Amino acid sequence: METLEFKIRIKASPEKIWNVLWNDETYKKWTSVFCEGSYTISDWNEGDKIHFMSPNGEGMYSIIDKKTPNEYMAFKHIGEIKDFKEQHLDEETKKWSGAMETYRLIPDEEFTDLIASNDSNEKYVDYFKDVFPKGLEVVKQLAEES
Repeated sequence: METLEFKIRIKASPEKIWNVLWNDETYKKWTSVFCEGSYTISDWNEGDKIHFMSPNGEGMYSIIDKKTPNEYMAFKHIGEIKDFKEQHLDEETKKWSGAMETYRLIPDEEFTDLIASNDSNEKYVDYFKDVFPKGLEVVKQLAEES
């Protein structure tokens, strides 16, 4: 497992960026670079489960490990979803179960640094290195345009 980190500087407040990241409508926009039509099912409360879904019913389920509004969000990934149902952990899933994905907002005068990190299996490292910066660029555009 390798921890990847991505950073982007955005000319917007942490509050505005937070809303872009986790508001249902804008979440769908920036995560479309990972999977067109992706969405979440969650109450967005710390300690609660969250489903990261694709339109065809596949995805993964996680726990919101830590949530500090406008500052920090951490997801602990648990397992896979197939046909809209959580799957039992198999040997392959156990290799990455517990992987973390975090988002940190650090304000600096009129700018905010967004630092995202995720633990990745070796086979997905190149994929994330390609698409994660694209997703963060969309966050930047959405946060800076209004």
